[in-house]
Amino acid sequence: MTQEDFDLAALKKTGMIQQKQKEYFALRLHAVAGDLTSVQMMGIAGVAEKFGRGKLHISTRQGIEIHFVHHSDLETARKELETFGVTMGACGPRVRIITGCPGSQTCRWGIIDTKEIADYLDRTYFREETPHKFKMAVTGCPHNCAKATENDIGVMGGIIPRWSESACNGCGLCVNICPTSAIIQENNQYLLDSSRCINCSICTSICPAGAWTVVQKGYILWIGGTMGKIPRFAGRLGGLIESREQLYDLIERSITYYRNHGRKKERFGHMIDRIGVENVFNEILYDE
Repeated sequence: MTQEDFDLAALKKTGMIQQKQKEYFALRLHAVAGDLTSVQMMGIAGVAEKFGRGKLHISTRQGIEIHFVHHSDLETARKELETFGVTMGACGPRVRIITGCPGSQTCRWGIIDTKEIADYLDRTYFREETPHKFKMAVTGCPHNCAKATENDIGVMGGIIPRWSESACNGCGLCVNICPTSAIIQENNQYLLDSSRCINCSICTSICPAGAWTVVQKGYILWIGGTMGKIPRFAGRLGGLIESREQLYDLIERSITYYRNHGRKKERFGHMIDRIGVENVFNEILYDE
């Protein structure tokens, strides 16, 4: 491959990004929710030694980049990575790497299996074309470690808690630990202000008497978040979503809406602002 033969758009689509040193490229590698095996990591390190300068860059989206790969080595490096089960990432106007926190598999606060959801989103949408870059994150609970509210699509685990008077020992810990002051003590009763509750699991996890229990476990869907030049926090689409099927349906509706109404190089959230938050949300939620 000579420099005159570059199809930069095609290379960029598969995560090969030309550096300011134009004969060199950064290889952006594919990972799902930040997970790679030890064998894959050793393979990536070997490719970086052979074709790069022996250094790896951990991206802000839980991926790995190998910088300073000469254009003549791109295809050879890609094929060698594939022998370790490592494939290329994505760049440009398409769905990027799906990020995620550890979730319920290992985190004490995790409400949902983030890995399973991230894997589904990756298999269904990764590298699909969109009007502009499109980022998705899955976070296990409202601690929001994976920054669901800063992504075009953000999935968050959530619960609805309930207080049991018969189990309560009256310690008042729940009032003190609730991050939004949604739990109120009146006489010997503990009341939940649902307008303040963010559906986290702190009360049900911390209560020493087990008086706060989970009535319903589900998903919170955030849409339209973006950082970059014009930051915008995502908006919550509807209430607590009960089933994974409903969640996936709303994600599909959201992405389809963006494809149908988004302008070239217009982020999802900026499209929502242009059309109107209430209009977009209602059409995604209720239009058949």
